[in-house]
Amino acid sequence: MEVKVKMNILFLHGLGQNAESWETTIENINSEHSSICLKLNDLVCKNELTYQNLYSRLSKFCSASKKPVNLCGLSLGGVLAMNYAIDHPEAVRSLVLIATPYKMPKHLLRFQNLLFRFFPNSMFQQLGLTRQEMISLCSEMMDLDFSEKLNRISCPVLLLCGKKDRSNQQSSRNLASLIEDAQLQIVEHSGHEINLDAPLQLADILNGFYSELMD
Repeated sequence: MEVKVKMNILFLHGLGQNAESWETTIENINSEHSSICLKLNDLVCKNELTYQNLYSRLSKFCSASKKPVNLCGLSLGGVLAMNYAIDHPEAVRSLVLIATPYKMPKHLLRFQNLLFRFFPNSMFQQLGLTRQEMISLCSEMMDLDFSEKLNRISCPVLLLCGKKDRSNQQSSRNLASLIEDAQLQIVEHSGHEINLDAPLQLADILNGFYSELMD
């Protein structure tokens, strides 16, 4: 009888979310998989919250695994996962990118930073950030552009985007054409945060994707 190898799945949340944002989805992932969601704030520990620090700590965490990792990230989490798959293609078994841009929308980030200046401090405290950390992180990410490096990704890739997430649909379609053999699925009745808008549907989609990898 064929024995299926247990899969370890690492979930990465988006900016403005936390590990609990994946809770319902993870609870409905098939039991043969081992799932963990990293808290991005915890990754940097006492270091300054910058994209490079986040990515450096994520790389160190993934590199400690003896087996290739299965990465599933949303928005900022997806950017980090994609970055790692580009730099370490041999260390990634599969990649799920949800509402993930491969070239940062500078105009949108600038507009967000402008709005952040008027938000109450309590909003940022709930996220475990300061206002300045949020603004600095978004400013730092403006120059990220993976367009010329996507061909380095060699693992199976699933791209997901909510039907109501108009800001990321075109980017997701572009990614589908730029990454060899990538699958694209538009999720009905969902916006940007699919893990919160449609967590059960997301779990079903992921179970199907990971089941195919195990066949």
